[in-house]
Amino acid sequence: MTKYTDQGKQDTRSGYGAGMTELGRTNPNVVSLCADLIGSLKIDTFIKENPERFFQVGIAEANMMGIAAGLTIGGKIPFASTFANFATGRVYDQIRQSIAYSGKNVKICASHAGLTLGEDGATHQILEDIGMMKMLPGMTVINPCDFNQTKAATIAIAEHHGPVYLRFGRPKVANFTPVDQTFEIGKALMLSEGTDVTIIATGHLVWQSLIAAENLENQGISAEVINIHTIKPLDDEAILKSAKKTGCVVTAEEHNYLGGLGESVSRVLALNHPTPQEYVATQDTFGESGTPDQLMEKYGLNNKAIEEAVLRVLKRK
Repeated sequence: MTKYTDQGKQDTRSGYGAGMTELGRTNPNVVSLCADLIGSLKIDTFIKENPERFFQVGIAEANMMGIAAGLTIGGKIPFASTFANFATGRVYDQIRQSIAYSGKNVKICASHAGLTLGEDGATHQILEDIGMMKMLPGMTVINPCDFNQTKAATIAIAEHHGPVYLRFGRPKVANFTPVDQTFEIGKALMLSEGTDVTIIATGHLVWQSLIAAENLENQGISAEVINIHTIKPLDDEAILKSAKKTGCVVTAEEHNYLGGLGESVSRVLALNHPTPQEYVATQDTFGESGTPDQLMEKYGLNNKAIEEAVLRVLKRK
């Protein structure tokens, strides 16, 4: 059914590292800041090749955001990176006041997002970061689905002027998008056309949605799968076009159903074309320790949960 195949599992944080390596070689204005997590962010090669363009801030994330904001005044393009929990929850005031309020050209690059950082547990997992960041005026919010797309997104945001939140993860997941893709901010990608239901997914749930669509096809259900890598600005046109065709929608994300992709889609549908919708997301809860697969199963963030949501929403058409 689908033309997409897993090219070999890779972690999206390594996609970020690969993107930074390329930017280090092609864009002299790009600088990197990190909060004591070089290995976790996979930026070793960038640092080795561009030591004068790297700033190790240490475990001082608020200071890192302030430094990043200041670097933009001199024309630099700072990529400030740490774990998603620390890149948003710990430093929201600094991001709001020093970066978003004045539209500083800072790229906030957040690894270990969602539940799938696994055994580190609830204190390091964050399931509300998309909501926090998308509510900041002028902030672009991007959540790519695999290694190749994360690399492409990292390179693309260097050319975008303005604050960006780039979210990616720790585990090795299917790498299935084109190696040579062009990443277009704000443009949804149609992965699989269908007529019965629209599955709108982001991040790690995109591959799970493709698996679900294939399983649903075996049950005689034609599912359309859309990859929303940019949550803000949202591709309203693509969402509405698909919803009008299929008549029902399932959204899938590794995030709280409050404040995430699902709510953004709901707003578009409510204002333009009210449509039955089901959410695959965490249900207003914190996470816990466990392997990524265990957590995705327990919290209903996999292809099985997507298939069940499709069967529910079809009954509401």
